[in-house]
Amino acid sequence: MSETTADGPERPSGGGLARSTALMAGGTAVSRVLGVVRNFVLALAVGVNAAAADAFNVANVLPNMLYMLVAGGVLNAVLLPQVVRAYRTAKGQEFVDRLLTLALVLLAGITVVLTAAAPLIVRIVSSGKDPQFVELATLFAFWCIPQVFFYGLYTLLGQVLNARGSFGPYMWAPVLNNIVSIVGFTIFIAVFGRFVVGGPLNALDAWDGRAIALLAGGATLGIIAQALVLIIPLYRSGFRYRPRAGWRGAGLGTAGRVAGWTFGALAIGQLGVIVVTRVTTAAAQSSDSLGVAGNNAYSQAFLIFMLPHSLVTVSLLTALFTRLSTHVATQQTARLRADASYGLRTIGVFTLFATAVLAVLAVPIVRVVLPSALPEEAGSLAPVIVALSAGLVGLGAWSLWQRVFYAYEDAKGLFWIQVTMAGVVATGSLLGAVLLPVGWWTATAAGSIAASYLVGAAWGGVQVRRRLGGSGARTIQTHVRAGVAALGAVVVGWPLSRLFGDPSRLGWTDAVLTCALVGLVMIGVYVALLRLLRVEELTTLVEPLTRRLRRR
Repeated sequence: MSETTADGPERPSGGGLARSTALMAGGTAVSRVLGVVRNFVLALAVGVNAAAADAFNVANVLPNMLYMLVAGGVLNAVLLPQVVRAYRTAKGQEFVDRLLTLALVLLAGITVVLTAAAPLIVRIVSSGKDPQFVELATLFAFWCIPQVFFYGLYTLLGQVLNARGSFGPYMWAPVLNNIVSIVGFTIFIAVFGRFVVGGPLNALDAWDGRAIALLAGGATLGIIAQALVLIIPLYRSGFRYRPRAGWRGAGLGTAGRVAGWTFGALAIGQLGVIVVTRVTTAAAQSSDSLGVAGNNAYSQAFLIFMLPHSLVTVSLLTALFTRLSTHVATQQTARLRADASYGLRTIGVFTLFATAVLAVLAVPIVRVVLPSALPEEAGSLAPVIVALSAGLVGLGAWSLWQRVFYAYEDAKGLFWIQVTMAGVVATGSLLGAVLLPVGWWTATAAGSIAASYLVGAAWGGVQVRRRLGGSGARTIQTHVRAGVAALGAVVVGWPLSRLFGDPSRLGWTDAVLTCALVGLVMIGVYVALLRLLRVEELTTLVEPLTRRLRRR
């Protein structure tokens, strides 16, 4: 999209956006580092490709999956634009109170129903071949599914804070979640010992109520803490919540229509997620080899893949979403187009380099993040990470397009795009399970997810351009130049990384040194080429850091 209007070039005021992004990126960075520590401690407790690790992972990802299905996307699509509009009216607080009350009542009811339905849900999302696996995953799920309510509460409070211009707490709250989880998993190891092949908790039927409650309860307590801590900054911001009923005739009709279309799209989308879960779970149960990536290995790989997306893309888009919603409310299309173009170009410059780093350093990164993993386990994660990373740029663009649609309260426009994306995920995953050896099932599912992001980015981009106008020439030029620079970084980084020997057998110290040395060289090459190719968005990424260094 172009930033040029009939009145001349329209530039976004990036200073405040950069500061907000930097504040949130700081919280995200700390949270993700602690998330890595959390997963390291969890791997010490239950392993990576062990059956019990897969059973716990199935149960622990269920709340996130169910929350996104029944409420998460709906709240993200509806809440912030509605709150931004409400605060521009005389009775805005009453409207927000009613919206929050309705959301909390629905969340509580949904959570109770889903918890009671845990046995059925586990059977649907897992392959269900091993009765002991299903039984253990179900017991874990009874402890984990109540997280749905607190995920919802976290989103509700966070979106209100964002709408009021307070972005930091929403991104810093997960830090507390990870700290609580790390403490819980550490206590588990102190009581039951760390995972060893043939150890006391290696068999599925060896898990008793104490072990299940301590492991899953620690994970759930972290989500509870993450939600409740947001009450403090919300109160300090001057917000006062008063429960209000009287929903009929309160002006919630638009919110209901947006929620309906969003729920429909997410319901279809989660079918693709269920297919991935079933395929990856079946991969783990179809082989006794620790070198075959299963559902838990997929989740570990996905966490690594999401690190760069969470660090920059989510932080930028969280701040940008409020601006986009404000531009729509005030009918400033030119400013909206400028901000969307700014966001897309900045995201592209970062994600293209992150893709290059993940492709070159996938195995050393696994050795750093999961030092307790066996060499064959580390090797099994690498193809999954590389397959996912192929969609990192597409994920960034697709996430931006979603927020443009939501700012316009046009969830209907996203519906068929998301249906097609779900079809790509399901079809690719199932074909991989039918046509390829079991060792490639999880990587193929990951590649299908990456392909769906690219489809969403392309189709969504066409739709947004029709709505906002512009040629898109500057955005395309930026991505092409940054892509050339990223390719140059790969050409230098790949042979350099091979000098350290078999990366799957690196010790933790050697893996850290490999990542640091190769990563710094790739950064140097990438930045030099960006400057040579005159990519201005490089300045946007480093502006908060350079400004702080100049002050010091």
